[in-house]
Amino acid sequence: MANQLFPDGTPISEWFSDTQVPELAELGKQYVLTQYQVYDDGKVYTKEIQAVIDRAAAGGGGVIVVPAGTYLTGSLFFRQGVHLYVAEGGTLKGSDDISDYSICETRIEGETCLYFAALINADGVDGFTMCGPGTIDGNGLKSWRSFWLRRQWNPDCTNKDEQRPRLVYLSNARNVTIANLKLQNSHFWTTHIYKCDHVKYLNCRFFSPAAPVKAPSTDAIDIDACTDVLVKNCYMEVNDDAVVLKGGKGPWADSAPENGSNERIIIEDCMYGFCHGCLTCGSESIHNRNIIMRRIHVRESMNFLWLKMRPDTPQLYEYLLVEQITGKADSFINIHPWTQFFDLKDREDIPLSVAQKITVRDCEFTCKTYFDVLRQDDQYQLKDFILENLTVTAEKNGFCEGLVDGIQVTNVDCRQSV
Repeated sequence: MANQLFPDGTPISEWFSDTQVPELAELGKQYVLTQYQVYDDGKVYTKEIQAVIDRAAAGGGGVIVVPAGTYLTGSLFFRQGVHLYVAEGGTLKGSDDISDYSICETRIEGETCLYFAALINADGVDGFTMCGPGTIDGNGLKSWRSFWLRRQWNPDCTNKDEQRPRLVYLSNARNVTIANLKLQNSHFWTTHIYKCDHVKYLNCRFFSPAAPVKAPSTDAIDIDACTDVLVKNCYMEVNDDAVVLKGGKGPWADSAPENGSNERIIIEDCMYGFCHGCLTCGSESIHNRNIIMRRIHVRESMNFLWLKMRPDTPQLYEYLLVEQITGKADSFINIHPWTQFFDLKDREDIPLSVAQKITVRDCEFTCKTYFDVLRQDDQYQLKDFILENLTVTAEKNGFCEGLVDGIQVTNVDCRQSV
């Protein structure tokens, strides 16, 4: 890893090659939930579990252990020095009653506002680990049904109109490890990290269903104004985007202090089941730089590489490298305007966005459309793409050199599917 480089030529640090997961014994004093009057009996134990977390923090730290069984809770807030371990056969399960989740100032959909806390929350912690072979289950079915019913009544309702929590929300945290867990059935986004650095997702399984009841907006990993993130050996099958790069939205988003860039993100050795987008930039994103996605297999996706270009937000997507990809999707590369909830506020002009220095190479893929790209000069510029060593079988090619300025194409074989 020491000799490898990010797309802009800067070295990849050794931190990205260290994929060790702490053992339970390394996480400090163990606080097993069943030793603190928390039981597998169908009752909601939010206050009791929070009291164990606070007790561990007051005692200098340790690890909350979820043993075999299913334990119901609402929103929990982890403190400095307190970790989470879910044992084999253990499930920490979210309540399906929104009143069990606290309202607090949080970050959601590119804005800082009052909203519901997640099931698992941690702010400002250094060295937080959540791991184990067990399951964290959002128990979201009730809210999914309610969301789609609301959409029948009001087709323009937003995600926040149907009140539902995320599964995991970490903010202003560093040196975080999320490993070996099954993270599933979230009401809303599955994991969301905001203004964090040095976060590792290792060997996790993310799941939410697309049928028979669709789990709306249950993104696997939302990376929001973060630096140095590794996603490795994970399986992602969710009814929305899998890895999403966010960072803010709105006509002046690039100057707002609560927003920020995503830099030095590596997604590697992962498997995808169904999702809407495997790697998505946007729709709430202002700057993504030095993003690597490699050694990926996609079983099924609507989009593989998806750049959402918001006409009401200044965006810069640059130095993206995608390589060694196999699988199938409806669109291999999708770049179009994204106008959902468009709002220029008090700005009169359309802020110009740029996607540049994007390399896609060494891929073998089957899709409906290979190059699903719209040139839109009054909104964004596309330039300096490299496409090389691609074997694509597609119903529609869609490629035209004039769609991107300064594009380089080498050894690309796009075959018409039968």
